[in-house]
Amino acid sequence: MSASVKNLLVELLVEELPPKSLKKIGDSFAEMLASNLKVQGLAAGDAVVTVYASPRRIAAHVTNVAERAADKSISQKLMPLVVGLGIDNQPTAALLKKLSSLGADASAVQNLKRETDGKTETLYFDSIVMGTSLSQGLQKALDDAIAGLPIDKLMTYQLADGWSSLNFIRPAHGLLVLHGEEVVPIRLLGLDAGRLSQGHRFESASTTIHIHDSNSYESQMEEEGAVIPSFGKRRAEIARQLMGAVIKMGGLVRPIDDDTLLDEVTALVERPNVLVGEFDNEFLEVPQECLILTMKSNQKYFPLLDASGKITNKFLIVSNISPADSSLVIRGNERVLRARLADARFFFNKDRKNPLDSHVLDLAKVVYHNKLGSLGDRVKRVQSAASKIATELGGEELARQVDQAALLSKADLLTDMVGEFPELQGIMGRYYAQHDGLNDDIAFAIEDHYKPRFSGDELPRNTAGMCLALADKLTTLIDLFGIGEIPTGDKDPFALRRHALGIIRILIDRDLPFGLNWLLHEVCPSDAKTIMALSDFMYTRLAGNLREQGYSVQEVDALVSLHPQRLGDLPKRLAAVRAFTALPESVSLAAANRRVGNILKKVSSGISGEVNIALLQEPAEQALYHALSEISPKADKAFAAGDYTNSLQILASLKDPVDTFFNEVMVNTEDIVLRNNRLALLQKMQYTMNRVADISKLVN
Repeated sequence: MSASVKNLLVELLVEELPPKSLKKIGDSFAEMLASNLKVQGLAAGDAVVTVYASPRRIAAHVTNVAERAADKSISQKLMPLVVGLGIDNQPTAALLKKLSSLGADASAVQNLKRETDGKTETLYFDSIVMGTSLSQGLQKALDDAIAGLPIDKLMTYQLADGWSSLNFIRPAHGLLVLHGEEVVPIRLLGLDAGRLSQGHRFESASTTIHIHDSNSYESQMEEEGAVIPSFGKRRAEIARQLMGAVIKMGGLVRPIDDDTLLDEVTALVERPNVLVGEFDNEFLEVPQECLILTMKSNQKYFPLLDASGKITNKFLIVSNISPADSSLVIRGNERVLRARLADARFFFNKDRKNPLDSHVLDLAKVVYHNKLGSLGDRVKRVQSAASKIATELGGEELARQVDQAALLSKADLLTDMVGEFPELQGIMGRYYAQHDGLNDDIAFAIEDHYKPRFSGDELPRNTAGMCLALADKLTTLIDLFGIGEIPTGDKDPFALRRHALGIIRILIDRDLPFGLNWLLHEVCPSDAKTIMALSDFMYTRLAGNLREQGYSVQEVDALVSLHPQRLGDLPKRLAAVRAFTALPESVSLAAANRRVGNILKKVSSGISGEVNIALLQEPAEQALYHALSEISPKADKAFAAGDYTNSLQILASLKDPVDTFFNEVMVNTEDIVLRNNRLALLQKMQYTMNRVADISKLVN
């Protein structure tokens, strides 16, 4: 590496950053900084960027950064030759003015370049632009990186002068900028760059850390500052210590698997120290979902589960300090957790003193939406929809169970436990229903009607839960679409996209025997405009979901454009389309199908549904008719049996008669009778070919 090209280190020292967004902020800062330097020619295209992010700092290390970017030769278009030079070949006032704006004078005229585009000869001015210096370019890169950080809320804080104030995510207290061993004179957020950083608040070897050069930052912070600045390295260390603690305990337990919690804890500590705590066994009578949520959300602890997934009375603490005697730290955390668990037990015991159905009438007092009435009104709509679905799937007995589950589905929203922990809605309803003596089918339906809650979440466990989940999501969509609350862009405050995908997943994965139209028109009837908008929304979500699964745009369009009803058939239909596209005849048939579609779209009057054999004059149209007559029953039979692959592959034998037909037959003949008969033949062919999918979509 030459003397002018060195590695760069930038660190911004701040007060404790929001843990849930620390990683995103750190990554964004480093990526935008490096990208900007590369664009300015200060960093090499293959420069390696290392991200550092801890509770009190965001930093970036960029390799191969130059003191000054290379000079660039540029050619600037000035004006047409006839405008810039007079008859005597002397520069016009317009040309001299333009040159002056570029820092040149009349002496540059003789060196102007002349080029023609075939019509006009134009003057160009070639010059050398000096590369920007690191101090100038880095100032711009840092200003842009700070301005572009993904920050939801800004703080306003006062600078040291007592008069000025700034807006940033947290007050900034230090700026470290080193190019090799040299400090780059940068000013950012009211701070002048230096070479000093700060280590761990309590365990650093000194108050400030004097960083020798850009490459010694990480090692010095770890050794002198007692800080692991790398987010990824710190996260891996926490994971290692968590497993180490479990091994020391005999390996009979395991920490809960939660990447989000691990990321958040990583953002809360600078040098992790994992400790083992425990709580009284008596708290285990509280539902483990409550215990786990209390430990994770309130305290950021890792609950320990046994081999069967049941919670134990031990948990892991990720401490930010490492005293010689950790007993005080452990006891302090245990004391705080004990108070939290005592609250949870109090709520649980209090809630069980009243049956779940005692809250149903009070739902009428809770506003669901100012245009949609109360939660009680919503429950009645869900009951009606759920009963229709259950009757269709399992008759009166299932409908009775689903009706009771629907009546109780929102009752736990008025319990103390769900009031404290909204994430437990449905879960607590199940526990309270079981406590009241209701059977598991109803109890699990109450819990599962929120599922799937997110991508990859499990589906309802039983048929009652599936009916209630469909009804709840469908009612939400119909209600909100009916009052114009339709998602736009990235805005989806009521998570309607998630509700739509939940319905789609249930219909596909459970292979239910009814279609979307039945759900929209019969289960939750509404006005035609709302139904049409929701139908389009559902199919758009379906198309996006299938593309995310790896199916091509053409494969998805071929199916979704037909608005298939029974979504459980989609996996077989997609497999059939994929097998069809592998046939050598598929491209020709798809192109012919598109041609047929384009012809039929232009027909203004209705086409006769039957083909008159007597009017088939040309041998090519006769051959196509006979081929269709032989193939259609076979394809229809395979389609009716659900053998979609065979139904499509049977069509391959149509290639030759279809190609011959379009080569030899004039469809739009002047004879109206013949023309209509040929159009009817094409319509018959289109119907036969497009039952499984619109194969015309398979060609670009």
